[in-house]
Amino acid sequence: MFFEGGRISNAHGVRGLVKVEHWCDAPEVLAGQTRVFFAEEGEYRERKVLHAAVSGSSVLMSIEGIDSREAAIAKKGIIIFLAREDIPVCEGEMLIADMIGLSVRDAESGREYGKLVYVSDAARGKLYTVRTPGGKDVLLPDVPEFVKRIDAEEGILISPIPGFFDDEI
Repeated sequence: MFFEGGRISNAHGVRGLVKVEHWCDAPEVLAGQTRVFFAEEGEYRERKVLHAAVSGSSVLMSIEGIDSREAAIAKKGIIIFLAREDIPVCEGEMLIADMIGLSVRDAESGREYGKLVYVSDAARGKLYTVRTPGGKDVLLPDVPEFVKRIDAEEGILISPIPGFFDDEI
């Protein structure tokens, strides 16, 4: 499984460095990769990362096969993919991609409200989109008052306030 890790936004210098807009939780995740993948001719092709460093909110990378400014400019706009097994996940944490499809259940009664179908980053935190059995999408903020626990086996255990799922009873 591959995830989009960022996009090459420009060349940097004359020796083939690329400036990458990271799409990870932090630029250090992308800078810590030893390999990346490009989608070429319908498949993911591995490229070795020769060097990477965080530069402000971007990552500067030296990637195998990109050894001149012209080669770096030719890759501008290309999406960089990461292999699932290369993405560090701390114990007790989970990637968003692994959360999609989890059941969303009441932490006390066990009642299932629906399935998680989307996670968006809002200005003040993440918003979960829960699709109810009736097909309605309900937005649930990822705050401790509502989201009690996330578990790969049990799903997302919540304590919603009245009104969140009342139409679905």
